[in-house]
Amino acid sequence: MTHAYTPGLRLSEKMVIRKKRFLPLPGDVIVAKGDMVKADDIVANTSLPGKVHSLNVVNRLGILPKDIHSFMLKGEGEDVRKDEPLAETKPMIKFFKSVCFSPITGKIETVSDITGQVLLREPPRPVEVKAFVDGKVIEVFEQEGVVIATKATFIQGIFGIGGETTGELAIVAKSRQDIIKASDLCNEQRGKIIVAGSLVDYNVIQKSLDIGIRGIIVGGIKDDDINRLLGYDLGVAITGSEDINITLIVTEGFGQIDIAQRTFDVLQSRAGSIASISGATQIRAGVVRPEIIIPFKDENGISGLDSAEGTPVREETVGILIGDPVRIIRTPYFGKIGTVKNLPSELRKIETEAVVRVIEVEFPDGQSVIIPRSNVEAIEG
Repeated sequence: MTHAYTPGLRLSEKMVIRKKRFLPLPGDVIVAKGDMVKADDIVANTSLPGKVHSLNVVNRLGILPKDIHSFMLKGEGEDVRKDEPLAETKPMIKFFKSVCFSPITGKIETVSDITGQVLLREPPRPVEVKAFVDGKVIEVFEQEGVVIATKATFIQGIFGIGGETTGELAIVAKSRQDIIKASDLCNEQRGKIIVAGSLVDYNVIQKSLDIGIRGIIVGGIKDDDINRLLGYDLGVAITGSEDINITLIVTEGFGQIDIAQRTFDVLQSRAGSIASISGATQIRAGVVRPEIIIPFKDENGISGLDSAEGTPVREETVGILIGDPVRIIRTPYFGKIGTVKNLPSELRKIETEAVVRVIEVEFPDGQSVIIPRSNVEAIEG
């Protein structure tokens, strides 16, 4: 059967998801295989080494490096407090006494009689890894992390900012074309993840921050509003580490773009459920997409994984086939969604006079267009 390899976004109403939750450095895993966990449960923890500070003691005291140990008040491995004396001279007249103070609270790492430098290290920073999703621990890697499985709705976005968060899913937009206003938001939405329509502006985001809304899912956004929110121009990089107290997931692209009908319908069907979202995005090699995960619950309020026997794990697709839904990602049909009508095997010349492989896409109104295959992305699921 004719098919084409095309990048795409995943959308599945029900699938088994396996999430790897690993530590950045070896540490302690505090859950066991078979445990049921909640999104906010800590599954592993460790400590990151503190920042190192270099202190040139010999210059400050006016001594030789080889004599540094005789002037030190504390030795290697000892704890120090900020502004505590570390070393001092012992002149005959106290007026000429020189003292070197610690610039930080931490520990003395090394004292060098070659360079005359003292290295101080700040206290280690604790790092805790949460489960992120409600589910079952199916694999444990000692000192590294775990794999958590859950039966859930899974949706990928185009772009996002902000880290991982969880909250109840609330539909604010009346339709997928709706543009919500700041006045549509209220204190009842505090701690929730809201679904907007085709666009949110800076005022809506700011009102969401004031209320305490945890996340926004929307079709499109203007890049000027993102830059205003962050306080700087966002370049080509990995997002997700922004300290903005909210997570924003854009499902379609930049500008005003209606949320895809199927995406909006699926989100509406899961309204009131607890969702886990992440805005982490990387558009270079090793693509990372923002994601929305909405676990299913059984009658006891825990992940329905055990009742998901026979539910297939989502596998990679081989490409798009005739009848598959696709989104056009280039003008003049940017943002429109249709189905694959034909996949001609022969090369065709386009307006730029390039000879490329093309695809025929049919829109819901019956109109068909022939465009380069590189101008579409698959909507998987």
